[in-house]
Amino acid sequence: MTTVAIVGAGLVGRGWAFVFARAGMAVRVWDAEPAVLERLPAEIAKMAAEAGAFGCGGSDHAGLADRILTFASLDEALRGASLVQESGPEVLSVKQALFTRLDELAEPDAVVASSSSGLTVSQYTDELPGRHRCLVGHPVNPPHLVPVVELSPGPHTDAATLDTAERIYRQAGQVPVRLEREIDGFILNRLQAVVLAEALRLVDEGYVSAHGLDDTMRHGLGRRWAFMGPLETISLNAPNGIADYLRRYGPTMARLADDAARGEAFNEAAIEKVARAFPVTESDKVRARQAWRDDELAALARHLAERNARHAEGEGRHGGQA
Repeated sequence: MTTVAIVGAGLVGRGWAFVFARAGMAVRVWDAEPAVLERLPAEIAKMAAEAGAFGCGGSDHAGLADRILTFASLDEALRGASLVQESGPEVLSVKQALFTRLDELAEPDAVVASSSSGLTVSQYTDELPGRHRCLVGHPVNPPHLVPVVELSPGPHTDAATLDTAERIYRQAGQVPVRLEREIDGFILNRLQAVVLAEALRLVDEGYVSAHGLDDTMRHGLGRRWAFMGPLETISLNAPNGIADYLRRYGPTMARLADDAARGEAFNEAAIEKVARAFPVTESDKVRARQAWRDDELAALARHLAERNARHAEGEGRHGGQA
């Protein structure tokens, strides 16, 4: 059985614990705050119930919880782990200190991955003896319902480390995306930043309301992007594929891209305008809306899984007839 150590059991860390336990792996969890570890069993049970309602939590909920053990000692939590998934604070000094300890304490052949969404692995591992086994395994929140995980190496990360990480994440049911080299923000956040900047600009300058903007994405681009990316999308929007599309519409898209918002879109006026459209700020109400989001993601995950199973079954029948 593959063993995974979770370092940091906050929102992302407990999502990872659920992911690996759901896949039948042994999960060992440590957090600097004892109260966080005390709350973990209840949080996992709640996640299992919510995801299970849509067929995304696995059938063995009791067994899932039994595979997640908590430890007061970091040294104990790391014992026997093939993968260490760090999900601590996004503070460089904290990451540096934590990875120094992880490199000292983790099993010699363990992969040490960070869930960081904003810090590249070279920023906190370049001086470590074991920097070759370190990388970023950046998830999307919540990782137990959104399967992509970006594998971002540093300049010193071994290819074998990426191979092992990819195998474990795929075994856990995630969709690993290997970066060829590290870049600030990785891939998902760079794409998200560009879309968000233009969204803020269009609302702030009065071209569309905040809810109209979200409806355009939710009922337009989002419908297609739920099952294929932007490059495959345009490959189907011209008679002769992607090169045909880019030659036809590339100049128009280039003009719009040149006119699109940049960092200046994140200004106080834009913040106030979108905040008025989404006024919920109380933590309990935000949490309730997060629960609604997770229900929708679970339902979508179940639909896509069922669709993919039907597709695979159809391909099998077709192959048998051939």
